[in-house]
Amino acid sequence: MGRTRGTERARRPFWLHQAAEYLLGIVLVLQGLQMPEPALPSVAGVLVIVNAASARGPLGAFRLQSRAVHRIADLVVIGLLLAAAAQPWVSVDNASRGIMAVIAGVLAVVWWYTDYAERVERRARREAQAGPRSEEIGRSAGRVAGNLVNEWKRRNP
Repeated sequence: MGRTRGTERARRPFWLHQAAEYLLGIVLVLQGLQMPEPALPSVAGVLVIVNAASARGPLGAFRLQSRAVHRIADLVVIGLLLAAAAQPWVSVDNASRGIMAVIAGVLAVVWWYTDYAERVERRARREAQAGPRSEEIGRSAGRVAGNLVNEWKRRNP
């Protein structure tokens, strides 16, 4: 997880991404139901929830789309939320527009900091970035200790 070497950004696990999508979708639905015109924010919230549920991840309910496809679907959902907030055709109050725009922004930040890699890809990337393994460190420490003992024995008969 944390920050990696170079200029790469910190990546968060995919389950956290899905949990955030569920939470934001529920917030949109509940907030929409409190508004005088509940249709658009509620439908947008259901869209966010369905997108989270259809991803192949730990919290996915249907697991219909891979993480790579979900990454693109997230951008589509963010765009639809922004379009729903800005569109002039369907009557929506300004509070609902603001909430949809803010949630789209939060989803964009979540999208940016998410690690979409599958388990095998993630393991390979971590191994490539890892330093020396513990076995190598142990072996070299043993060699150094052995050499020091042998040198000491030669000098002190």
